[in-house]
Amino acid sequence: MSMLGFRYAWAFLTRLPGGLHPDSDDEISTAVGWFPVVGAVIGAITGAAYFGGVEVLDPMLAAVAVCGLGAILTGGFHEDGLADTADALGGFDRERRLEIMRDSRIGTFGALALISVTLGKVGALQELNGTEGLIALVAAHALGRTGALVLMLTLGGARSAGLGATYAADLPRSRVSAVVVLVLGVAALSGAAGSVATAAILGIAAFMAVFARRRFGGLTGDVLGAAEQLGELAVLVALSQLPDAPAWF
Repeated sequence: MSMLGFRYAWAFLTRLPGGLHPDSDDEISTAVGWFPVVGAVIGAITGAAYFGGVEVLDPMLAAVAVCGLGAILTGGFHEDGLADTADALGGFDRERRLEIMRDSRIGTFGALALISVTLGKVGALQELNGTEGLIALVAAHALGRTGALVLMLTLGGARSAGLGATYAADLPRSRVSAVVVLVLGVAALSGAAGSVATAAILGIAAFMAVFARRRFGGLTGDVLGAAEQLGELAVLVALSQLPDAPAWF
């Protein structure tokens, strides 16, 4: 994987300077191996903010600020996918669900999903101290995007066009598979907390694969955003519920 791919991924997943916008959809596919790395950087930025924030703010307020910061850094990219996916559940058949998903407006289901997931992340994060929160946010953001890669490897596109179809057609499967194995392997071997985080993200990926296949017939870009958000939530909740301080090494 080249640094050019990293710059494509950086521009695609964040609103921060330093990226390079791809000229075509197939160039996005060449960048997906960098998604967990971009996630780790976003996690490090938000984690550092939480680490400092809990020194001057109530943990709940620090957690709220950090969740808002994460959305600002990414332009709400994944949150938009979560909302669209939730709204699509109101459709009575596959075609209607995909039609709803294309509508940029947020409906009741979408708003409830955003509120619920955000509250869940805030509630979980405030249970962790500054150091624990920093590590947990790096893990959550990196693993959340790794879970999305698992879906890309598992599902075909729900439509003949769109981001899901692009990934299905142009994904460099061997490189992406290697990235997934590497990231999950490192996480699983990083102590008890890492094993718990890995189990959480694999559980979400499995659920989303079955859900997307049954409800939409395959993968869409919005489903990937929803998977990333649910993955973040699952990792943070799992780590916050460990009986002792998360042991990473």
